[in-house]
Amino acid sequence: MRQSLTRRDVYQTITDQIIEELERGVRPWRKPWSADHMAGRVLLPLRHNGIPYRGVNILALWMAALAKGYRSPIWMTFKQAIDLGGAVRKGERASLTVYANSITRIETVEATGEQTESEIHYMKGYSVFNTEQIDGLPAHYYAPPAPVTEAVPRIERAEAYFASLGADIRHGGPDAYYAIRSDHIQMPPFEAFQDAESYYATLAHEATHWTRHPKRLDRDLGRRRFGDAGYAMEELVAELGSAFTCATLDLNPALRSEHASYIDHWLKVLKEDKRAIFTAAAHAQAAADFLNARQPGAASLGEAA
Repeated sequence: MRQSLTRRDVYQTITDQIIEELERGVRPWRKPWSADHMAGRVLLPLRHNGIPYRGVNILALWMAALAKGYRSPIWMTFKQAIDLGGAVRKGERASLTVYANSITRIETVEATGEQTESEIHYMKGYSVFNTEQIDGLPAHYYAPPAPVTEAVPRIERAEAYFASLGADIRHGGPDAYYAIRSDHIQMPPFEAFQDAESYYATLAHEATHWTRHPKRLDRDLGRRRFGDAGYAMEELVAELGSAFTCATLDLNPALRSEHASYIDHWLKVLKEDKRAIFTAAAHAQAAADFLNARQPGAASLGEAA
C-alpha cells in the first residue's frame, strides 16, 4: 500500500494542497476548528505508537483530518493496522505523509585510492490511514479525546511554558512584535485579547520569531524588508511554529483576521518554490523543539522521531 510517488510528486502534492486552502482564504494550520472535530481540540497527529508527527506531516494530516471529518488524531500504515489486529475497510483512501532521511555514500578515487564521504538527502511519500478507517484495533485506539473544559482567564500550563523560556517579554501598546536589536518580545496587555488562547497563540508566534536570534537558532531566511520573500518565509515559520506550540499546549485559539494580508505573500512564495512549505515547516519544528527544550519537563515535550 506504499504510494509510488516521485520526489517531485511528494513536494508538489502537499504544496498544491496548501495553496488550494490559501487561495480559499484559509490557513490550514489555523482552521476554524469546529466542536464536532476532535471534540473542539487541535491535537498533534499521532503515530500508531503515540509519537507525534513532525514538520510538514502535521499540516498534511491536519488537512486530511478536516477534509474527511476524522476526530481521531491517530494514523498508521496498512501493515501497522494488520500487525495490531485491525483491517482497513474496503474502499478507504490513504492520506499522504513523507519520510525524510539521509544516507552516507563512500566513494574511492581510483587514482589515489582515497575514500570520500558524501551525504545524500532523500524524501519519499508513504500512505497512512486514520483509525476511523480501520476496524478491529484495540479499544484504546478508538477512545475519543477528552472534551474541552470551560476557558479560564489565565491558563496555568501556558503561563508556565512561556515563563520557562527566559525571554524578555514586555507588555504595553497595541502591537505584538519581536525586536531583534533589543532582543525582546512586545505584547499588548493580556486583557486586550478576546480570550486567553488568542493571547498565548500570539505569544507563541512572537516566541518563534525570538528563536531566530543569532545566539539561538540563528535563522536567516533572507528577510530584508516588509513584503519580500524572506519576510514572507519568516512569517510563515512563525505562523507554523505558533500552531505547533499551541497543539503541544492543547490550545485552540480563534482565527486572527489581521494576518489575512500575509496570504498573498505566502501564495507567491509557495507557487515559486514547491519546497518552500517543507523548509518553513522544518524551521518551525526546529523552533518548537527549541522552545520545548527549555521546559522543566522537556523529556515529555516534542519527543518525536
